[in-house]
Formats: sequence, structure tokens, C-alpha cells
Amino acid sequence: MGKQEWYLEYEIHINRPGLLGDVASLLGMLSINIVTINGVRDSRRGMLLLCDNNEQIERLSTILQTMDNITVTKLRQPKLLDRLAVRHGRYIQRDADDKKTFRFVRDELGLLVDFMAEIFKEKGHKLIGIRGMPRVGKTESIVAASVCANKRWLFVSSTLIKQTVRSQLIEDEYSEDNIFIIDGIVSTRRANERHWQLIRELMRLEATKVVEHPDIFVRHTEYTLDDFDYIIELRHDPNEEITYDVIDQPSLFGNDGFSEFDF
Repeated sequence: MGKQEWYLEYEIHINRPGLLGDVASLLGMLSINIVTINGVRDSRRGMLLLCDNNEQIERLSTILQTMDNITVTKLRQPKLLDRLAVRHGRYIQRDADDKKTFRFVRDELGLLVDFMAEIFKEKGHKLIGIRGMPRVGKTESIVAASVCANKRWLFVSSTLIKQTVRSQLIEDEYSEDNIFIIDGIVSTRRANERHWQLIRELMRLEATKVVEHPDIFVRHTEYTLDDFDYIIELRHDPNEEITYDVIDQPSLFGNDGFSEFDF
């Protein structure tokens, strides 16, 4: 049986000198290796551990329960959010009611890119929606995450450089290793039936699809927010409200559509 990876997180009640050394010494005596260690939130420390068997973890848990200065909050096999918390020193903010919604601000683009890259590495169908106001970094983050995941990205609809609306793909573009990027506003306002036929084909493909402005996308299609595996919200600051007031005023759009608003 190979090495097992575990995640340990504990809350510090009294941060006395030598506390971390005591925990590290305990892990050493139990022959448990520390892979990564970092503070993950106020008064909490997280560790990725490597051990040979479950008995080592059981003994560790029993001993940690006798320590007065700390309380173990998590001791489990690591999840994606655990790994990212240790790597970046903080947890991703998650919606209390909708567990598939994750919130970021522009200062956290590195964390966002890392988060999406880990999702992109997973096999099979994934539908990801990303909300955000203009020029907050939505498309750039998707592209950067694709690079980190060593994936090729394809714009099915976009306004990143110029307005793009694809109605067909060439044969090698139908790869399950590609990341397909759809702008929900461009697709619903400017696309024809051939474009929507392409989107339906891609939805059946065992690959990752990322939809910018998912609320507009589902408003004008047969898809719903329940079809999405992840919803990501990206803001300039935590108090920014994501609205579509400009989009809902067609009188503001000229013959060139809404590309001038750079969504």
C-alpha cells in the first residue's frame, strides 16, 4: 500500500512559543511527514501530511485531543479547497446557501486561476459559469487557467479581441481536452441557429465548458443554473454588485451590438 495524504487543520487558542515545534515533533515521532504548512485563516493552521497507514492518523488524532492549546477542526483526506488553502494561505469564499458558488475579488486572481486550473485538469463534462462586471478579468482568468492546466482553449463566442461567434468547428477542435469558452451575452444576442446547434453539440461532449454571464445565458436558453457544476463570481471589490442593467437596455446598443461595452 502506498503513501496516504491527509489534511490537518487546527485552531490555536494560545499561540505560545514552541507550539508549532511541538506539533511538528509529534508528527515526526509518529513517522508522519509534513508536505506543506501554512496559516489558512485567523488563528488556524493547515498542513498537508504524508503517512504510511491509517493507524498513524488515529494515534495522531488521539494525542492532539489531549493538547490544551489547540483544537483540531479538520483531519481528513485533502479536498481541492484544502490544497488551495494551504498553497495560498486562505480559503476560497463560498456561498453559505449555494455550495457550488465561489466568490473572488480581483486581488485574488492568482487563487482564482489556480482554482479553475485544478477543475480543468479533471476528466469528463464540467459546466462552469463565471459572473462579473466588465474589465474585471473573467476571460483572462479562464485563459490563464487553461495554460496552467496545459489545456487548449477555444472561443465559441467572445468579445476579448473582436466579436467572435462560431457556428462550426474543425474536426480536431472537438477534443475532450479542450476548454470551450462561451460568452452568454454574445451567444444570446448575436448568434444564429447554427451557433446554438454547435453549443448543444458541445454540451454533450465530455469536456469542460465555461460560460461567462451564465444568468443571461440561461435566461434565453433551455439550460438552467442547476445544470452548472460551479458558479464563480469575480468582483473588483467585495461590495461590488454584479448587475446586467446595461444589457437589458437594447436602445443603448448600436449596429455593432454590445461589443463596445467590452463584456
